[in-house]
Amino acid sequence: MKKFALTGMIALLVFSCKNTSTNRYASQNEIITSNNTDGQLLDQVQKDALKYFWDYAEPNSMLGRERYHEDNIYPDNDKNVITTGGSGFGLATILVGIERGFLPRKEAVKRLTTMMDFLAKADRHKGAWSHWINGETGKTVPFGKKDNGGDLVETAFLTSGILMVREYFKNGSAEEKELAKKCDELWKGIQWNWYTKGGEKVLYWHWSPEHQWEMNFPLQGYNECLITYILAASSPTYSIDAETYYKGWTRNGTYLSDKEKYGLPMYVRHNGAEEYGGPLFWAHYSYIGLDPTNLSDKLIKNYFDLNRNQVLINYKYCVENPDKWKGYGPNYWGLTAGYSRNENGSIGYDAHFPQNDHGVITPTAALSSFPYTPKQSMEFLRFIYTQKPEFIGSAGPYDATSIHYGNWTTPRYLAIDQGTIAPMIENYRSGFLWKLFMNAPEIQKGLKKLSFKSEKYDIK
Repeated sequence: MKKFALTGMIALLVFSCKNTSTNRYASQNEIITSNNTDGQLLDQVQKDALKYFWDYAEPNSMLGRERYHEDNIYPDNDKNVITTGGSGFGLATILVGIERGFLPRKEAVKRLTTMMDFLAKADRHKGAWSHWINGETGKTVPFGKKDNGGDLVETAFLTSGILMVREYFKNGSAEEKELAKKCDELWKGIQWNWYTKGGEKVLYWHWSPEHQWEMNFPLQGYNECLITYILAASSPTYSIDAETYYKGWTRNGTYLSDKEKYGLPMYVRHNGAEEYGGPLFWAHYSYIGLDPTNLSDKLIKNYFDLNRNQVLINYKYCVENPDKWKGYGPNYWGLTAGYSRNENGSIGYDAHFPQNDHGVITPTAALSSFPYTPKQSMEFLRFIYTQKPEFIGSAGPYDATSIHYGNWTTPRYLAIDQGTIAPMIENYRSGFLWKLFMNAPEIQKGLKKLSFKSEKYDIK
């Protein structure tokens, strides 16, 4: 299962949507009411999530901090630690901000250039970045005792964002073309095939100059790691072959499942969560850029159905609410990894899914599922913004909430959770990021190499 990333002020009043026509998102907090339209609510939550990566970015690298705490309490003294994967989601979030007119384009280009320059100088391990990086120095920050080298999965999430930035600016002004060039160079420097441990037909998550392959974590489905194989196959410099995908990721096809839940086919065996499916980020992380709509390969007929069913099973479980948690229902649902509430009421971290449910709802779960469950996700969005203002802080919904425990929440955010909200909502609204990523020439070639098909993007 996923190596879950462990990734202040009192909660302010909620942002309004009155200034959505201006060039920048509102910097002051106003009131959301039940009179706001669905479109206004969608604008607002996108603007709010954007603040995590714009207002609260790590000030030297300008990349996404692993965590942002309104209470300014950082038990591990990691306020300036950036996360590579979450920063990739942040790149996509900033593109949404530009496209929606929430950010000034020239200022965004300048900041994105700073980010790429930082990444070019930061520690890399056979081209891959580490999970955590010191935002002040660019040095690797160990994620664990032996996890002090390259993290291929986090690198994939970051690279997905880098490629979308490249595609967005490659035909722009001189400054924008230079930014696109920097993105291209970073992408081409990642040695994906090194992470097959000498040619094994599977990708490995970690490699460290000090500990080599001791982490020994092969990437095998099904979980959130699909995008790693897509990018590795698409690399113009260090690619893997199709056999590595089908033998490694699909476990020689044995990751398929004929099980159902609530009458909904699972299609694949979710690692460690075969009955109900895993945490909902499994339907988000790889699909910031990869468009699952009618996307197929040799084994899966439609990735959109796979993801939608996982989300619907999660939703139906919360509505059924077998453990009788207060508040669970059609307008308050969604289990995924994030901050959590320990039994003694303190703040912890957990991977929430139906088989590991502690009465904590993580807002990103429903909000990032808009492409799959627009009606159910909108009910959640409207409820939390109009009925639960205590759950909303300076960068949108807090990472963890619980009605059961007296409207408990934590004034804290995680990049990997906040970073999927604006992109996935935008993919629901316009398909903007999906179009950028899926039309990248290398991605088209890589998908064809792996026998993926998509009429939408003329991949045959």
